[in-house]
Amino acid sequence: MLGFTLIDDVRKLSDEAILQRSQSEPWLFSALLDRYQDAFLRKARSIIFSELDAEEVVQDTFTKIYMNAHRFEVREGAKFSSWAYTILVNTALTRYHKCVKEGKRVVLLDPEYEDMLPDTAATLYLEQHDGVARILEKIPSHFARVLRLHYLERWSHKDIAKESGESVGAVKARIHRAKAYFRKESKNEQAEASLF
Repeated sequence: MLGFTLIDDVRKLSDEAILQRSQSEPWLFSALLDRYQDAFLRKARSIIFSELDAEEVVQDTFTKIYMNAHRFEVREGAKFSSWAYTILVNTALTRYHKCVKEGKRVVLLDPEYEDMLPDTAATLYLEQHDGVARILEKIPSHFARVLRLHYLERWSHKDIAKESGESVGAVKARIHRAKAYFRKESKNEQAEASLF
């Protein structure tokens, strides 16, 4: 019965309180893992697109959060989630930059995060556009077109919807499906390249 009470008590604690208390009660940190792991993994995948790298980014993020918990100040307007997501995005961008620098194939980076890359990474990213153009030629044209508009020409969902006469939701769905096609073709191309 004590275990259930303890679990219920942890569920009632705010993220900020758990983080603060985990410094003296490390077992509490697992509650933050339970609360954020799936969401962090989704966010990391949206930046990195590699399952293995995304998982490593999430693990590194939780390590950084725990090791730097003493730096988080509980005050009005300062939410744990904002602080944690900042660490996650920065960790993912660092991993993305490392992959580009090492010459690994990378998938189109969402424009939301591309602007956050250092200039050297942005330059290396632009060098990857030849590979991107090659992959775009291999996927169905209606998917290639929406990816070009959104990622390369930086059109908003709203602008694409207006131009195509579709709803914003339909455009978002098409972009999502187009990214899946792009990822699949990118993996096929990587597999072909590894044969040589």
